[in-house]
Amino acid sequence: MHSGHILLEEPIRMSSILESSKQSFFPAMTKIVGTLGSKSRSVEVISSCLKAGMSVARFDFSWGDIDYHQGTLENLKLAVKSTKKLCAVMLDTVGPELQVVNKSEHSISLEADAFVVLTPDQNQEASSQLLPINFGGLAKAVKPGDTIFIGRYLFTGSETTSVSLEVSEVKGDDVVCMIKNSATLSGSLFTLHMSQIRVDLPTLTDADKEVLSTWGVRNNIDFLSLSCTRHAEDVRHAREFLSKLGDLSQTQIFAKIENVEGLNNFDEILQESDGIILSRGNLGIDLPPEKVFLFQKAALYKCNMAGKAAVVTRVVDSMTDNLRPTRAEATDVANAVLDGSDAILLGAETLRGLYPVETISMVGKICAEAEKVYNQDLYFKKTVKFVGEPMTHLESIASSAVRAAVKVKASVIIVFTSSGRAARLIAKYKPSMPVLSVVIPRLKTNQLRWSFTGAFEARQSLIVRGLFPMLADPRHPAESTSATNESVLKVALDYGKVSGVIKSHDRVVICQKLGDASVIKIIELED
Repeated sequence: MHSGHILLEEPIRMSSILESSKQSFFPAMTKIVGTLGSKSRSVEVISSCLKAGMSVARFDFSWGDIDYHQGTLENLKLAVKSTKKLCAVMLDTVGPELQVVNKSEHSISLEADAFVVLTPDQNQEASSQLLPINFGGLAKAVKPGDTIFIGRYLFTGSETTSVSLEVSEVKGDDVVCMIKNSATLSGSLFTLHMSQIRVDLPTLTDADKEVLSTWGVRNNIDFLSLSCTRHAEDVRHAREFLSKLGDLSQTQIFAKIENVEGLNNFDEILQESDGIILSRGNLGIDLPPEKVFLFQKAALYKCNMAGKAAVVTRVVDSMTDNLRPTRAEATDVANAVLDGSDAILLGAETLRGLYPVETISMVGKICAEAEKVYNQDLYFKKTVKFVGEPMTHLESIASSAVRAAVKVKASVIIVFTSSGRAARLIAKYKPSMPVLSVVIPRLKTNQLRWSFTGAFEARQSLIVRGLFPMLADPRHPAESTSATNESVLKVALDYGKVSGVIKSHDRVVICQKLGDASVIKIIELED
């Protein structure tokens, strides 16, 4: 046997670890969703977040009223104008979240081994002995021995701010619990989570519907993050509700999986939704911690094969108060990318953290490093095999475009698309180069007025790994001549050159429709 074969093939050269990371226009192919709020609502901070690499802004309605979020959004619009960076808007619903109601907002200290009563009577004052909650069915849902968690942000693992309770007895509608660890609850809102116990509340609550039909409609939201999705029916119900609102029929629904029930119905939920958010904070309570990674790998694989965006949450909690992530967190971000994640969602880190901009830029850097060593070749083969034969027309064009781009070492793939579907399919094969998606606006009419569609499609690609949208000028209808296509292509190439992804003598793969045919062209740029 040849001695060379005994050596393990080194997947990553050690020398590459010592190379300094290059800064490029696209900090990373993996996208970053940032939650905007108390520490990140000024135009200045939001502008810095956009420059650092945030491409989707999340508005979490578990706290803050409509006016508060509207103020933040107006600032986001100003920041988008001044930085000229597109940003999509995600509305995160409250859903069937159980909450402890602390009207006086005094902090409450709980001592280990003492007892505390959870009561549905919300007129009572919250104290160390009594916690009023917003759910009448708790006594029916639990039995002695069950575990209940309470905290402000569910469990970063800093157990001084969250508490674990064990149910000791049920008295009428009240539940008496023994406190397992000493902690201080502060603020007006703490979330309550019961491990693997079904809460009989609707996924889209009346409060959520109210927010969607006012704030959502007024702001043409791109994404709805549907908290606590437990069944495919939840997604269908939300979609029906959005289509009744007219303007939101194009809004994409991302199912947020946060408990075992959502896991058990994962395949059906994936089929119905436009994307998935893995809410690892809550899942980590519902599942034993040692199972969370398995779920992440399985779920991301399924999303990848279905060509639907997958978003991972709770990655760098410690950056809420620190300038650097822990080693474990940095590794975690990289592994999420290697597992096939499209986007990383930041919560407390950007919402109320001390370093929102640094967090975004740090996560971007880690993602970029992981993307360099992502095994695109293996992933491509797996995906083609999974899709099987015969492929649909569009799928075969998309996979061929990626294959061609990899073979000729193209620096970028440019795709012309109006619905965004072709671009998403190309991105599904995770090419190692950026995909510039030129969204050609379509003219449509509802008999009363003509309008251009395209802005939605462009913004919705901002959550897909490797996909970078440009909106073509609607004054050039795509259907007209090939001359128009040429001029739009020139704009796209110029954009690529300015942003530094295309240099002279580079090869570029172009995917476009000509009449009824789809064509893939490879061009080599002159000086």
